[in-house]
Amino acid sequence: MGAGRSRGKDLGAVDPWAVHEGELDVSALERTESLFALSNGRLGVRGSLDEGSPSGSPGTYLSGAYELWPLTYPEYSYGYPQVQERIVTVPDPTLVELFVGPERFDVRTGELTAHERTLDLRTGTLRREAAWTSPDGASVQVRSERLVPLERPGLFAIDHRVRAVGGPREVEVRSAVVASPQLHDPRTEAVARGGVLRQRTDGSGLSVSVLVDHDVTGPAETQVRTHATADRVVTTAHVRLEEGQELRVVKFAALGWAPQVDRHGLLPRLRTVLDAGLRDGWEHLAGQQRTVLEEFWEHADVRVDGDPELQQAVRFALFHVLQAAAQATDRGIPAKGLTGTGYDGHTFWDTEVFVMPMLNHVWPRAAADAIRWRHAMLPAARDRARELGLAGATYPWRTITGRESSGYWPAGTAAVHLNADIADAAVRHVDATGDEDLARDLVTEVVVETARSWVVLGREDAQGRFHVDGVTGPDEYSALVDDNTYTNLMAQANLRAAVDLAERFPGRARELGVTDEELGEWVRLADAVHVPRDPDTGVHAQDEGSTRRKRWDFEGTSPEQYPLADHFPYFSLYRRQVAKQADLVLAMHLRPEAFTVQEKRAAFEYCEALTVRDSSLSASVQAVVAAEVGHLGLAEDYAREAAFVDLHDLRGKTADGLHIASLAGAWQALVAGYGGMRDAGGRLVFAPRLPAGLRGLCFRTRHRGTCLEVRVTADEATYTVVSGGPVTTSHHGEEFTVEPGSPRTFGVPALEPLPRPTQPPGRDPREVRARAG
Repeated sequence: MGAGRSRGKDLGAVDPWAVHEGELDVSALERTESLFALSNGRLGVRGSLDEGSPSGSPGTYLSGAYELWPLTYPEYSYGYPQVQERIVTVPDPTLVELFVGPERFDVRTGELTAHERTLDLRTGTLRREAAWTSPDGASVQVRSERLVPLERPGLFAIDHRVRAVGGPREVEVRSAVVASPQLHDPRTEAVARGGVLRQRTDGSGLSVSVLVDHDVTGPAETQVRTHATADRVVTTAHVRLEEGQELRVVKFAALGWAPQVDRHGLLPRLRTVLDAGLRDGWEHLAGQQRTVLEEFWEHADVRVDGDPELQQAVRFALFHVLQAAAQATDRGIPAKGLTGTGYDGHTFWDTEVFVMPMLNHVWPRAAADAIRWRHAMLPAARDRARELGLAGATYPWRTITGRESSGYWPAGTAAVHLNADIADAAVRHVDATGDEDLARDLVTEVVVETARSWVVLGREDAQGRFHVDGVTGPDEYSALVDDNTYTNLMAQANLRAAVDLAERFPGRARELGVTDEELGEWVRLADAVHVPRDPDTGVHAQDEGSTRRKRWDFEGTSPEQYPLADHFPYFSLYRRQVAKQADLVLAMHLRPEAFTVQEKRAAFEYCEALTVRDSSLSASVQAVVAAEVGHLGLAEDYAREAAFVDLHDLRGKTADGLHIASLAGAWQALVAGYGGMRDAGGRLVFAPRLPAGLRGLCFRTRHRGTCLEVRVTADEATYTVVSGGPVTTSHHGEEFTVEPGSPRTFGVPALEPLPRPTQPPGRDPREVRARAG
């Protein structure tokens, strides 16, 4: 079924600042490898066991390291992508094998008397502690700690220690870097206490290299040597430890890639990274990591009073979103980050709609990097627009380098809302940060070029209304529809933003060829955008005619038949009223000015009866709008679903990598949902309310150089400037200014209880979580 297993015995006690693995569950290794992955946005390593086996799906990844695979079609048509980009595993630097006498340390043999792994959300490391007695009776204690420094792209380090217990022990640590089976032509070289391993890709023409070195500390008799084979470089440390003595091996590895034509400059760059790591040493790197995370948590932490599981989950979510985005300076943020190969390592619209809103307010420099990456993709987007017969730029549905990698055009090419999503995210970043240089130099071009696409995509009718036909909105269970409300309203915002930026930066607009006639056309079309409604009730429709379609037979669908797309043809889904994920609801969240409160409530309740949440993107949006329209209990259930998607493996897909957008959505569910925060037009507004299950909520948000703290209880909300200047905002519609040193407190208005909306049978979020457990 669509839901997976619960926390299970493999996850230990709930800790507000860590995720523990208690009893080792070998059958769950694929999942824990994802949960315990470490990354800095440039390099990612899954949380595999140091010794390499047993394992689930171990992997080491470099952002942008990909291979090309041909896309074949039974019937090819013009405009179909002919190749697909897919992320590849790169040489693995994590392997550290331990031999005690003749026996290899293996959790499946001998006696494992203690074993715990801990993902520490404040130190940014994965720690492991084990006590093991070999089959021949020799006991040792093993402790290791992994680190992927957030501010050192391409660097990996592991501190591995073994201590003799109960008598002297012959021990040998074999630390290796191993060639990737997905790459070609491995070439190795052993040097002193480390070496070099190089490989290449074929279709994408990349050269990938790993440099490794070691710092070994042990008794004076410790012997260290390095040798290279055809597919690995191995550094061995061998010594006889007396009882209580310890052998410590600290491995440093620098990984990177370059186009084959530039490969000669790669090794010197990596040598600089590696030498700096060696010179600074483990303790310095670990201290630097703690410092980076202290700064992050100072601004990003969301404190939840009354729900320890949710507290842990939201911090886990924030940590992994940071890891996915920290060093993505010239590369995208994949849907799974660098935690697995799910979605082939592609970046989607998820980044702009779910991840960037969080980054804008807690780590804005990462959001700016995401904009720079999209801007760098403009040449490819212009080429794609020309290929499709459109104007301006058309961004790819899924990609690594800017090339379209989706061969399923109804849910790819036709999902043109992506253009507006990218423009909207860029504008929201400027609103949140006030970065006028970025607005002028990059954002204006992105917004103008995407706005140009709508002029060709849409049409005007005899009444002067502007329509966009034959498109796919966020809900992938309806495709090639006319006047998708989300798409139309986002296009409207895209056109208006282009007008605003062109008027703010007339010189930049002239460089982009914007004319007065073009500006006038954008204004006219934006004002004429058509938003469909049900002709009988007047409730907003997801798309034109959607309320006239036959309702899906939810009563005849069993829980085992979800996700629906795994058990029914799209031909059936497209012709029915059923939603994979929040579509119209997302429009109400991102374009609130287009709806009254009453219209939102009516449309939300209508959509609830049709939305099955076969996408992990849905729950957080439903949480936000449910809270806004007064369904706080339902909002609480959806917030927990978004936050627990991976820790509880609610979708049974965590083994492929974490759901980065859903994790970012957990922040939105709490901050925009319970906190009622909205950002638009360069200002923040708040309408906080807590569900009955929470005693308190506290979060901070960055806004134009100021850090504002919002503390909410059931009865009141307090706003405090933590740093920076005054902020003018509003609380449930009451405008006020909060000055530094002068917090403002307001009462939370009472809420009239509402009947809980119903979901399709078996899709109530409480039932879904119960089945997952």
